[in-house]
Amino acid sequence: MSAEPTSPTARFGVWLIGARGSVATTAVAGCAAVGAGLHPPTGMVTETEPFAGAGLPTLSSLVFGGHDTVDCPLPKRAEHLAAGGVLPHGLPAAVGAELAAADREIRPGGPQPGDSRSDDELIADFAADIRDFVDRGGLAGAVVVNVASTEPAPDSSRLPASSLYAAAALRAGCPYVNFTPSTGLHHPSLADLATTSGLPYAGRDGKTGQTLLRSVLAPMFLQRSLSVRAWSGTNLLGGGDGAALADPGAAAAKNAGKERVLADALGAAPEGEVHIDDVPALGDWKTAWDHIAFDGFLGSRMILQTIWQGCDSALAAPLVLDLARLLLRAHEKGVEGPLPELGFYFKDPDGDASPALAEQYATLVGLAGRLR
Repeated sequence: MSAEPTSPTARFGVWLIGARGSVATTAVAGCAAVGAGLHPPTGMVTETEPFAGAGLPTLSSLVFGGHDTVDCPLPKRAEHLAAGGVLPHGLPAAVGAELAAADREIRPGGPQPGDSRSDDELIADFAADIRDFVDRGGLAGAVVVNVASTEPAPDSSRLPASSLYAAAALRAGCPYVNFTPSTGLHHPSLADLATTSGLPYAGRDGKTGQTLLRSVLAPMFLQRSLSVRAWSGTNLLGGGDGAALADPGAAAAKNAGKERVLADALGAAPEGEVHIDDVPALGDWKTAWDHIAFDGFLGSRMILQTIWQGCDSALAAPLVLDLARLLLRAHEKGVEGPLPELGFYFKDPDGDASPALAEQYATLVGLAGRLR
């Protein structure tokens, strides 16, 4: 793609995997609301001063589509989220036209039980859906973002669903973001495709709550020469994510990123584990508790405890919009391959990214300069 600025009237596509889930619905509704001036862009780093003039697509230029295996329409899903306090009361009606337009662009995902298509046939069909979305909309480009529920690590010779979608994104000529802990482009059989695609990509596993805090606190202990003896955590969450993470395999995939942040920041993984409990009554709300045992001067034993209570969808949605805009602009500027500069957003970033949030932010701001 040309590095020249795109026409102000150009439109860009955001193709969401898991397009009818809570995160996707919140992102679509939020983009419409902020773009129309109904709400401020709280939580969107790309709307802050360091990114002014970076040539990112405007929020009003983004149009949405995607794949999903469920059939609850986006307007109805938004109503459910508003009833649960995730979206502001009245917002689903205010942005109903945008939600309906996005819902019309959602195609059946898969593979579903009984699907006889081969992996390559599934990739070809998914890629055709994405290309059709771009062509019919006359879009200047599109980015594919995986915001589907976490899947267990693959245990068969076939590609997991997340890798099918990732391969389809690259086959369709689109940058790719894996906002989940799922395999995606990390499958060994996709290594050559990722290398030769000429496309930028980023991931994996969005850093929205507990791990965000860990990436601030762990470097603090290291820099102050305080010895961390143990770091344990518990997550209580409901909704679709809670149900998905009730599967031990999916929970293990999720916890790997949380533990990697501590190991990278501290030089070794401290004693302790993270436990994830599904509490359906919590809906889209999450409580994360950390218990940190550390030694001070002369072996004085101390404890730090933190409690993070938040709405996962509202924390994730602005990051999804940030990443979509950054990847679209990176592609426009001819950037290729993994983007470790986006480690600020991920538990398990690509490439050689620092685990410390402050350093990640400085690197992200540097990327904004490159994109100007």
